[in-house]
Amino acid sequence: MAELITVARPYAEAVFRLAKEANALPAWSDALAVLAVAARDPLAAEFAANPRFGAKQVQALLIELLGARATEPVTSFLAVLLENRRFVLLPLIAELFEQYKATEEGSVEAQIESAFELTSEQLADLTQMLAERCKRRVTATVSVVPELIGGVRMTIGDDVIDASVRGKLASLSAALTS
Repeated sequence: MAELITVARPYAEAVFRLAKEANALPAWSDALAVLAVAARDPLAAEFAANPRFGAKQVQALLIELLGARATEPVTSFLAVLLENRRFVLLPLIAELFEQYKATEEGSVEAQIESAFELTSEQLADLTQMLAERCKRRVTATVSVVPELIGGVRMTIGDDVIDASVRGKLASLSAALTS
């Protein structure tokens, strides 16, 4: 997986710079989201990888799918991507683009896993604590994971704050066995 990210990153950075210079971050975000969904579809991936179909044919299909989102820069980007047989990178490119966009806008995405359903007050407190910690506006995605036993586990990028009972038990077990 790390290898694909390494290959996808230059494309995402180039697209982000292009979108930022053109003041078109939302439009690119929308187009990349549609392309990422298409790239995740097994039939579309098989079509794009099939040597019987050229890059122009795949591009024509994707342009039709994009509709009005298929601006000249998006079309050019697709041409380069498909000529280099990088269709499978579209979901990663879209994900990296969204990360760059969030950083540019001063916000960050946090995943909060809780053993139980959080109240709106608890969620607001956690979001505030994370915002103070990373000095950015935080948008949280919450999921209930009963395996945590109790507490929460919060992830922002590569940072993980594990305040769950399961995490504490794992730490205790590791300390006792070493």
